[in-house]
Amino acid sequence: MAFIARVLLLCLLITGMLNGAGAELAYSTGRSDQTQDVSAWSLLWTRSTGVTPTEPPLQIPEQAWQPAGSGRDGPSSLNAVWVRFKLPDFHDPTQGILLEKIYGKRVTIYANAERIYESNYNYQLNQILLPLHSTMSSQYIYLWMETDSAALHLEDRVLVGDFHLLFNRFVKSNLADIILGSTFLFLASVMLIWGFFISRRYRLSVLSLSLVILSAGVLIFTYSPFLYTLFENRGELFTRLYDISLLILLPFFSLFFESIFGPGFKGFLRKMRKAQMGYSLFCLLFLVINQLSQGRYDEWYYFFTVKALGIIMIFQFIVLVASSIIFSLKGNRDAVIFSVGLAFFAGISLGELLQFFISSGDYTLVYWKWGAAGFVIMLIIILGRLFVQNHEQVIKYSQELNMFNRELQRSEKMEIISELAASVAHEVRNPLQVTRGFIQLISGKSKPSEREYLHLALVELDRASGIITDFLTFAKPEQSRTTILRVFDEFKHIEGILTPLAHLQGGRMVVNIPDGIWIRGNSSKFKQALINIVKNSIEALREDGQIEIHAFLSENKVHIQIRDNGEGMGEEELARLGEPYFSNKSKGTGLGLMVTFRIIEAMDGNISYSSKKGVGTEALITLPAAEG
Repeated sequence: MAFIARVLLLCLLITGMLNGAGAELAYSTGRSDQTQDVSAWSLLWTRSTGVTPTEPPLQIPEQAWQPAGSGRDGPSSLNAVWVRFKLPDFHDPTQGILLEKIYGKRVTIYANAERIYESNYNYQLNQILLPLHSTMSSQYIYLWMETDSAALHLEDRVLVGDFHLLFNRFVKSNLADIILGSTFLFLASVMLIWGFFISRRYRLSVLSLSLVILSAGVLIFTYSPFLYTLFENRGELFTRLYDISLLILLPFFSLFFESIFGPGFKGFLRKMRKAQMGYSLFCLLFLVINQLSQGRYDEWYYFFTVKALGIIMIFQFIVLVASSIIFSLKGNRDAVIFSVGLAFFAGISLGELLQFFISSGDYTLVYWKWGAAGFVIMLIIILGRLFVQNHEQVIKYSQELNMFNRELQRSEKMEIISELAASVAHEVRNPLQVTRGFIQLISGKSKPSEREYLHLALVELDRASGIITDFLTFAKPEQSRTTILRVFDEFKHIEGILTPLAHLQGGRMVVNIPDGIWIRGNSSKFKQALINIVKNSIEALREDGQIEIHAFLSENKVHIQIRDNGEGMGEEELARLGEPYFSNKSKGTGLGLMVTFRIIEAMDGNISYSSKKGVGTEALITLPAAEG
């Protein structure tokens, strides 16, 4: 309940801060915010024993204290310092004190002999906000801290004023950390839940990225002094959460990269990721041992989780940047996006890490969180592109599956027709020929009035024989005696046959076939297929109809277009073209187009139709080109 109350209080204070961001820090007396110059402070250099002092040096002679202006640099053998300053006179019980930048560790603050603050923040830069009781008016404040160098790093002023206004200032200085950290944690939580319900193919990418974002959010939160001030008794917990998040971030960052781009050359990226996971597990185990031993191995723990881990991070960034550049040069768009984001993040992080090591730990990492935010956005874009590509691939596979299903159904129908054709050829064709012969004999001896009926019988027998021939074409569509055909010559013959029929329908044919286009096939079968297509177009013509026939060569393929402005077809009729027994003509069997499809397929080509009711129809035939 206390934790929830603190969070609610925080929300109210942030709201008040946003509503009154323009307010000035002031005493209740109306005076503007007061500051105290560091040069007016007194310093006492000492040596740390690793244990926080239980009380300030009240009995030290006054002459032992040095003015801050002349004593910021202490002896090289000393690594701790006492800072003393006197609070101004105040009577308002709502006063507070804000020290915005203190570079040191184990910071402890006393009001005379009473300890009022002890830092659990284990990083160099401290930001401390404290309430002041009215009993502390005009009292001395003693500040003790360890330093990594024999120099005192303090801001030149400390703010004293209304506690609520100081708290607003404190929250505003940490607002970026609050917003970024909260956003990352919320986004990672949603992705973690989502990752367990997504398909197994993408689960690894989603979960690894969610852990990367979660770790980044925790790092941002726990690196900020904000939590350590709001929950001052849980600093050790936040520090360990920071370490754990960093140890999770690095290997899962590599895992996400590997899940998107693969294991790398000879599996190097995979080997590096496994080594990182092993090192992270080692550090986590060392963390547990150090905690159980109450910090006995702090120096070694600092070496493994700060110095050694920093070097590993630099190596990892270099490897991943180099790998992403290589993938980018190979044309991988995701790698280009990754390279931009990683270069942005790595450039900021590497610069800050180098500054951290150069300054012997005095530098505070500040800008890396913005690099992390930009990089996370790039990673989300990559993941989004992965899902978009997957969606497009699913649509493509669905379309191909529908096409394969149609082809399968058509193949099954063709198989039935083939079997039927073979049966008809053996069982029906011979009796038809015998019958036709007898009718011809009778026709020669019959009366003229009877010959008309016998002629009709012969016509119907020939029609039945033609249907059987079409069946046999389906049953055996192979192209026997194929040769190199000159498309211009083939269409010249087709034009001569069908032009009179087009004129009878009140239409005309426009043929534009360039010379020098060659294909391989059987001349009679090719003509049969094209005559079927053109004849269908002629029969669909209306008054002043026209049929345009063009051919062209592209990418070693011959394309033949047959376009008319006839009646056209609807989508349902268009979808059924080539089906057995489907025809728009009253006496049609539907076998003509089936024969055409089979002939074109036997020539390793394909045919497609497009049509619109009342506008016309276009057939496009594509065949492999041959050398003449």
